[in-house]
Amino acid sequence: MEYEPSAAGRDLGKAGIYSFNGNKIITTSGGGMLVSDDTGLIAHARKLATQSRDPAPHYQHSEIGYNYRLSNVLAGIGRGQLQVLEERVQARRRNFETYQQTIGDLPGIDFMPEAPWGRHNRWLTVITVDPSQFGADREAIRLALESEHIEARPVWKPMHLQPVFHACESVGGRVAEALFRDGLCLPAGVNLRQDDLSRVVEGVRRLAR
Repeated sequence: MEYEPSAAGRDLGKAGIYSFNGNKIITTSGGGMLVSDDTGLIAHARKLATQSRDPAPHYQHSEIGYNYRLSNVLAGIGRGQLQVLEERVQARRRNFETYQQTIGDLPGIDFMPEAPWGRHNRWLTVITVDPSQFGADREAIRLALESEHIEARPVWKPMHLQPVFHACESVGGRVAEALFRDGLCLPAGVNLRQDDLSRVVEGVRRLAR
C-alpha cells in the first residue's frame, strides 16, 4: 500500500515488512526489508541479521542470531526496479479495474475495497464468492479456469489451519477461514494482455447463475 503519513497510518504498527519475493512488484528474487522509526529496534534487527555478533575483537555471541542479510547485488537489482515501480502499479491496477468492470456486476462476487487513506497497488486481484448467489463456489471457478489452462489460486490458508500447527492453540480466525473458503486470486501479472484478461472473465461468467 502507498499512503501519506497520517494518524491512522502511524498507528498501523511499530514496524513494517516488505517482501521482495520473485512474484512481487519489486523483486530481488528473495528476501525483504524491515522499516521502522524506532532506532533501537532497527539496531537490534541489524545485529540479529549479522549472527548477533557482539562488539568484540573476536567472534562472540550473547544471543542467537541469523544470516539474513540481503546481498549488495540483489539490493542493486531491487533498487533498479524502483524506476519502473509506478508503471507496474498502474498495470496491476488496470487489471483490477478490468475485472471489476467486467465481472463486478455478477451476483455473489465481491472485490477488496480500497482504503480511503491510501492507494492500493493491486499486487493481487482477489474476489470473494458467495455460492448461494453466484451459483458455484470458489473451487468450482478455480477448476473451471484450470481446465482452460488459467491459473487461479485460493487465498492463503490461515496459519492455524496448517497441518504443522495442528496441535497448537488458536484464538479467533473465523474471518481468515472465510477468506480462505471463499477467496480466489485471479491472474494479475503486469504482462497480461487484454485477450488474457478476457479469457479469465469469460471463464468466470460462464459459471454465473
